[in-house]
Amino acid sequence: MSWLNGKRILVVEDEALIAVMVEDMLTDMGSSVVGPAATIEAALKLAATEMLDAAVLDVNVRGERIDPVADALLARGVPMLFATGYGEVKLANGHRATVIDKPYTQDKLARGLASAMGMAFQRSTG
Repeated sequence: MSWLNGKRILVVEDEALIAVMVEDMLTDMGSSVVGPAATIEAALKLAATEMLDAAVLDVNVRGERIDPVADALLARGVPMLFATGYGEVKLANGHRATVIDKPYTQDKLARGLASAMGMAFQRSTG
């Protein structure tokens, strides 16, 4: 997807198999993956130090909510996409975000990122 070419996407996911799947999907769409981070602590470091165009965040990371990472990204103006098996997401600060349900496909991931980034979804024709 040309609109994702070169975009730096932070991935926070504690399930190794899902993290690899998301990394593969994003790479296939032309993005550069930052991470993936499997802990809140690692995600916070990346959120504070890396240049990011967007983030794909698991809502529950090793039993901890993603809120501190989301707050750090929100403060930097980084668009976020939340991936969860729990339905609607409302962060502790009341901020609502774009959500996709697990398990998801590359198409759902692309649509979710487009929505989070305020872009019209463009399906690849090539």
